[in-house]
Amino acid sequence: MKLSRPSFWGTRNLTSWLLFPVSLIFRGIVALRRGSYRFKLARVWNSPAAVVIVGNISVGGAGKTPLVIALSELLVRKNLTVGIVTRGYGGGAVERPVRVYPDSDASLVGDESVLLARRCQATLVAGADRVQAVQYLLSLDQFDVVLCDDGMQHYALERDLEIAVVDSRYMFGNSFCLPAGPLREPVSRLNSVDMIVYSDSTQGYTLQATELVCVNNDKVTRSIDSMKQKRVHAVAGIASPERFFQFLNAHGIEVVEHPFGDHAVYQKEDLNYGDDHPLVMTEKDMVKCRKLGLENGWYIPVTAVLSQTVVDEFMSHIDRVLSRRNNHAA
Repeated sequence: MKLSRPSFWGTRNLTSWLLFPVSLIFRGIVALRRGSYRFKLARVWNSPAAVVIVGNISVGGAGKTPLVIALSELLVRKNLTVGIVTRGYGGGAVERPVRVYPDSDASLVGDESVLLARRCQATLVAGADRVQAVQYLLSLDQFDVVLCDDGMQHYALERDLEIAVVDSRYMFGNSFCLPAGPLREPVSRLNSVDMIVYSDSTQGYTLQATELVCVNNDKVTRSIDSMKQKRVHAVAGIASPERFFQFLNAHGIEVVEHPFGDHAVYQKEDLNYGDDHPLVMTEKDMVKCRKLGLENGWYIPVTAVLSQTVVDEFMSHIDRVLSRRNNHAA
């Protein structure tokens, strides 16, 4: 289960300072663990396909999944075969690797896994152990590139390219490691990655959305502007629900906010608010609600629009990685 961000992680306050000694212990353990892999004291598995990690150093949603979708599309347009591995948060059947399809049950394989399978032209596997997940993926087919949605701290898997996603709004909170702050690793860890991509930033990527799609029928759509000046029940079971609510408000929509925990599991009665106002949710929530028979339910698919700088840098890295691997294989 993913951790959510308590409010005291945002600033250096009494609570965070009281927990600071514990965070130093945590940071030391993290450094020892990483060092054990770095100096080959622990076993590292090297994939025959190029591995690209899209991760972050902080707890909570930084925006990795939209970036993975966008990078997958770039690779496919370059005529490369792409596989994707994800943890499958919120799924109950991913302790062992499983293949994920667009119509897979999100309660078994995780909501983000199904979302990725719906949006990407790639074979997708969910699994808690990244090495096992990549090995299972490679048993299904041959791939030029394997994208890992999250997994920066899974050092048992050798990686050809590390991309750290940073939330441009939240950044690093109070910059303390767990449990005093939101960081899994210190900010200095970013010095060793190949790329840093800022979400919600014109220098990294921004999210674009233009339409609402019926939860019960993907072929039925309406423009976001059609909801302007209307009251809606907005449902968001994501790491930062307030972002979704702010997005709707920015489009002139009157929002009744219904925040849920990240990866929330919904029952139909959870979404019955006793009136006929439209129900609007994220695409990540939709994959768990599409079989509930919701009336007047809509979701908003978003697309990551990458800056040209990010596109050029990523493709340069990919060309270098594949060229190096081809030379070694020759």
